[in-house]
Amino acid sequence: MSDHVMAAIDGSSFSENVCDYAAWASLALEAPLSFVHVVDNHSDVPDDANLSGNLRFGARERLMKELSDLDEKRAKVNREQGKLMLDAARERAIANGVSDPHTRQRNGTLVETLVELEKDVRLLVMGKRGEQADQATGHLGSNLERVVREMHRPILMVPSAKFKTPESVMMAFDGSKTARKGVEMLAKSPLFNAAVCHVVIIGADTAENRSQLEWALATLREGGHDADGAIRAGDVEATLHAYEQENAIDMVVMGAYGHSRIRHLLIGSTTTEMLRKSHIPVLILR
Repeated sequence: MSDHVMAAIDGSSFSENVCDYAAWASLALEAPLSFVHVVDNHSDVPDDANLSGNLRFGARERLMKELSDLDEKRAKVNREQGKLMLDAARERAIANGVSDPHTRQRNGTLVETLVELEKDVRLLVMGKRGEQADQATGHLGSNLERVVREMHRPILMVPSAKFKTPESVMMAFDGSKTARKGVEMLAKSPLFNAAVCHVVIIGADTAENRSQLEWALATLREGGHDADGAIRAGDVEATLHAYEQENAIDMVVMGAYGHSRIRHLLIGSTTTEMLRKSHIPVLILR
């Protein structure tokens, strides 16, 4: 398989929405859909040296054998639970109209597995947090942050809000190479054929920014989209959220990085804050 929509699922509360958005994307892009579940059997048990303590005679060996047996049983249970999750995801996707969704189960870590499968991915869909993450509202799953840093494919971050077909999407535009590529992608992609595309520049109302906005809107309209946009001054995150609420935006589209060269070392600070606080899906472009 290649050029397909991949959805990473686990036992978190986000998985049903991940399934629904992945099915929507698969149908819109006419791309195959694949669900992946990663069994991470990493043990939190301390290393051998820390287990020895004052154990005497054969006690240490017996303890190590019992721990090994427990790990094996836990791994088996995790695999079986994962298979059930994948079966449920497949059935849900079929109910949503996907004809032949595929499933994969891998051992290892989520980030390493996704990077390994990256060459086959057109779009990755994953939840805002995983099943082991703190469910606090402002928390962003560490796996999502690492995946955004290490992968080079578009990533659709799904929050806990129930699925809604995007009718209005907002592109946070800063004139960067990534942002311009993003506008061109929106113009050509069938993903948002039925949606109104908004382009928002945060900054002063200068001739340069007006020129950038006009180019973006013209590119989208040439692609057959209804397009609207604005230039607004203010704090980037707060201003984008305000525009989002005023215009009933269903999905945000933005680049992982901005102009700053140092941001190539980490997720762009604005992107991170938008991901943390967003209650709607965010499509991250690379």
